[in-house]
Amino acid sequence: MTIDFVHFTPGPALAGGLIIGIAAAVLVLCNGRIAGISGILGGLLGGLRGQSCGDRAWRAAFLAGLIGAPLLAIAAGLAPEVDIEAGWTQTLVAGFIVGVGTRYAGGCTSGHGVCGMSRGSVRSIVATITFMAAGFLTVFVQRHIFGG
Repeated sequence: MTIDFVHFTPGPALAGGLIIGIAAAVLVLCNGRIAGISGILGGLLGGLRGQSCGDRAWRAAFLAGLIGAPLLAIAAGLAPEVDIEAGWTQTLVAGFIVGVGTRYAGGCTSGHGVCGMSRGSVRSIVATITFMAAGFLTVFVQRHIFGG
């Protein structure tokens, strides 16, 4: 195995991980909520029973930050070049499959992998192991069986 040192970026990866961890900690400490994106989006779009205006507001603000930060990076000329080697059909099918998986798992990688595992949740640890194993298997099949 070789490391592609041109694209090996441990500094930015560490900084990004720290920022995600701090943001998740601030949300749980200040708001008592888990930073699981599927739950935040589902709660905003699905409308939780008894949901207050303030509950919808923090969800909308959180999602606006997720969308707005990359847009600011693009506007500032700091966004990396993104090359997705899949067509729209593959991307939409993959997104649908991920959405179904998050419903079955009771959350997404951010909710289970970042927040759940840091709280020592056995359910989240199992879910994260399952997410990772499915990802490894998908890459293996795609690259070594289908030759992509």
